[in-house]
Amino acid sequence: MCMACQEAELYYRWQLLEQIAKGEMPQGMSEDDLRAMDMPLPGEIELVEAPDGQVVIRKTDKFPRKAAGPEAFACDSPDGE
Repeated sequence: MCMACQEAELYYRWQLLEQIAKGEMPQGMSEDDLRAMDMPLPGEIELVEAPDGQVVIRKTDKFPRKAAGPEAFACDSPDGE
């Protein structure tokens, strides 16, 4: 993929993230579409203004993280590092 195409794809994903962070479902998209793109659903992220005035997108606390299961990464080196 050329640099211009990569930049266009990243910009499109950023626009989707902004819509999702505002709590809106992007037009023409379904939950399955967003999951297939590894994107969060509305309500899972939010737009927050930092004390310095910068606007950031962060995960919400409404959806607790899943507990580490057997598929989680585990270091198997002898010294644990």
